[in-house]
Amino acid sequence: MNPMTNIKNIKKLSEQEIQRSSKTSWHDEYKESAWIFIGGLPYDLTEGDLIAVFSQYGEVVNINLVRDKDTGKQKGFGFLCYEDQRSTVLAVDNFNGMKILGRTIRVDHVKDYKPPKDSKKIDDDTRKLRMEGCAPERK
Repeated sequence: MNPMTNIKNIKKLSEQEIQRSSKTSWHDEYKESAWIFIGGLPYDLTEGDLIAVFSQYGEVVNINLVRDKDTGKQKGFGFLCYEDQRSTVLAVDNFNGMKILGRTIRVDHVKDYKPPKDSKKIDDDTRKLRMEGCAPERK
């Protein structure tokens, strides 16, 4: 194929992309939430372990590793919130399908995360995050 034809095709595709809506990625649907879902976790991982792994793509500001109410044992999934929503895109793209301790984890965006309501002993920072959300608006 003629190199000039390739350049013309690339230019035409770029122009079409510009004229389309401002949505450029499937991730855009989740731009109002800095929460991600993490599933398929090994049962012996702790919150600290998850923060250590997931903090490579941004500052983790909240985590909810779901546990059995009666036994306190981990259920193998949880939710994590980043300080910056853009970190969720990196986490979803890079961690989904990754193996941790022999288990393949699932990582996905969460659109409308609802924190647990049964926690009466929460600190002021967590209370503020739950009221205001944890994805500050970008200017």
